Amino acid sequence: MTEDDWFLDREERGNPASRIDTRHDGDAAWSRGNTVRPIPHGAPYFTELLARVGELRAGDLLLFTDWRGDPSERLDGSGTEVAAVFADAARRGVVVKGLLWRSHWDRLRFSEEENRHLGEMIEAAGGECLRDMRVPPGGSHHQKLVVLRHRDDPRRDIAYVGGIDLCWSRRDDASHLGDPQAAAMAGVYGPRPPWHDVQAAIQGPAVGDVEAVFRERWEDPTPLTRNPVHRIADLVRREDTVPDPLPPQSPDPPACGPHSVQLLRTYAHRRTRYPFAPQGERSVARGYLKALRRARALIYIEDQYLWSPQVAECFAEALEANPGLRMISILPLHPDQDGAFQWTPQILGRDKAVSVLRRAGGDRFAVYGVENGEGTPVYVHAKVCVIDDVWATIGSDNFNRRSWTYDSELTCATLDETRDGREPADPGGLGDGARRFARDLRLTLAREHLDRPDVCEADLLDPRSFFEVLASSAADLERWHAGGRRGPRPPGRLRVYEASRMAPWKSAWATPFYHLVCDPDGRPRPLRRAGRY
Repeated sequence: MTEDDWFLDREERGNPASRIDTRHDGDAAWSRGNTVRPIPHGAPYFTELLARVGELRAGDLLLFTDWRGDPSERLDGSGTEVAAVFADAARRGVVVKGLLWRSHWDRLRFSEEENRHLGEMIEAAGGECLRDMRVPPGGSHHQKLVVLRHRDDPRRDIAYVGGIDLCWSRRDDASHLGDPQAAAMAGVYGPRPPWHDVQAAIQGPAVGDVEAVFRERWEDPTPLTRNPVHRIADLVRREDTVPDPLPPQSPDPPACGPHSVQLLRTYAHRRTRYPFAPQGERSVARGYLKALRRARALIYIEDQYLWSPQVAECFAEALEANPGLRMISILPLHPDQDGAFQWTPQILGRDKAVSVLRRAGGDRFAVYGVENGEGTPVYVHAKVCVIDDVWATIGSDNFNRRSWTYDSELTCATLDETRDGREPADPGGLGDGARRFARDLRLTLAREHLDRPDVCEADLLDPRSFFEVLASSAADLERWHAGGRRGPRPPGRLRVYEASRMAPWKSAWATPFYHLVCDPDGRPRPLRRAGRY
């Protein structure tokens, strides 16, 4: 196996305007010598982030982007609120710079006010946090990254990339009892919604790549917003709208591990073009499409949405081309918000995508939701994919057209040079060999969903056996619920996802709303017509 088999090369990325690849020697569009460590759940991630930020000193660098940032979210108990921790770092002389999506109105259940207040508190302490609305209409900056650089010891540099925002509801753990600071969600999730998520901690040269992603957005000379109402409000509030220069980027941290990392991104094709992506960038979509062409044994995904039939077709083609290939999807059982305009279009898109995959894969495709030990649904917000225990991603992008073409996204694709000697040693049969990182990521997530301690896992290694174990566990839990929850609850948290039976009149009004609002297409028109990314 070589990285060229799985990763995009520079031409395949399709965005020569970016410096993300030209930073590397030769023709490589990725970095070698990294250590990538998955962090399932917000609570352990926040605890680690708190400790790492606390170690920063004057002249060090803290960069972050976020979809939503709540200044009052506690990283680890009282006195560790995000705004206070970042502001304290700025007061110590740490260079603190942040980019928050400006967001839509709070009355639409977004986060305009929260994001503004987080920025105000950081700016008051000497940092700089800007609200960025350089997105297409109805789009968002969905990247969630943090970069910590140490002026005197680059071996300690680290970057975090994934699905976890610095906001309410994210500080949950494997017990899935929810964050005490709970954001409003659909009533089915209860007053303290359980939350499942994953972040990746990256050390090594790829930290410089993540920093470059931040710098391209920060150094974009386009105004942060062109909305005249926003601009007047910013003037009245004296809000900072012009980014100060960043210090020069330091050399990349030294190599420290066996992992090759490729950063995949989405930027929409906009009339007001991104200078670093004038035609947009769809390397998230292209990266998945290339990897799917090598899928032979198992595709395992965890995702918030999977609600696009067009994206589902990409996986369906792999299932149809490879009769031994299986696919498992872990999704939320219910949308995150109540109300017809939230619930109905999302369910419509989800059921269409699931239908595409079931037609292609038959009984080789399975889709599950998750509940906690109390029977409350867990909101799956993770964005993870593992193919044949070789190639794995952790990022911000969902499996829908919005994430593949419209919103700004960032994901970390990882290949491990360390072979995993456990059988089957080569699940895909192409000579790639199972790799330790990808296999361990899949097993870590599965053990949680199966309520298994870290013990013998022989029946989870082989993709066929793994598929059957999850199916059996979910069936046992379904029978227990159907029987009135009598007797001991069987181990496991997986529930079978059942498609809804939507009335034709609901589908009629929800279809255009879904296409225009929920899952818009950010590709240039020629690519739309050709059905390419």
